[in-house]
Amino acid sequence: MYALAAMGLSRCELSIVIVDDAAIRKLNRDYRGKDQPTDVLSFSQVETPGAPPPGLASIVDSPPETLGDVVISIDTALRQSRELGISLSGHLCALLIHGVLHLAGYDHERSAAEARRMFARERQVRAAVERRMRKAGAEPIEKRRRTPIRSRVR
Repeated sequence: MYALAAMGLSRCELSIVIVDDAAIRKLNRDYRGKDQPTDVLSFSQVETPGAPPPGLASIVDSPPETLGDVVISIDTALRQSRELGISLSGHLCALLIHGVLHLAGYDHERSAAEARRMFARERQVRAAVERRMRKAGAEPIEKRRRTPIRSRVR
């Protein structure tokens, strides 16, 4: 995955789960205490949140490190892509990048400074992913709106 490579986590893997609003609402309620659907949730499987094990990228013969799960609501993503006037595939890519950043330890809900740091990193990763996609001949990801969607967790 280009986003993992752009973050220096090419030896890592994650699961991506696409669900409907009812399923993500249940997860959001059970794990965050928020009884409403959201666009993306991230569930880390890394024992020390914020960093993969040291030297992971240099380990060639060992199995990949599992970062965790990114759960995306297709219903919410579709609504948001229509509101933003962008393609669903472009928006799903943006949500996936956001979820991966949460798995890597970024959290925009901790503070305004952390939010700035996370969204700056999100722009960097997105640009790197777009460069790789252009090089591979794929369509670019559309630009996101200026105000980031804020309903995320790690």
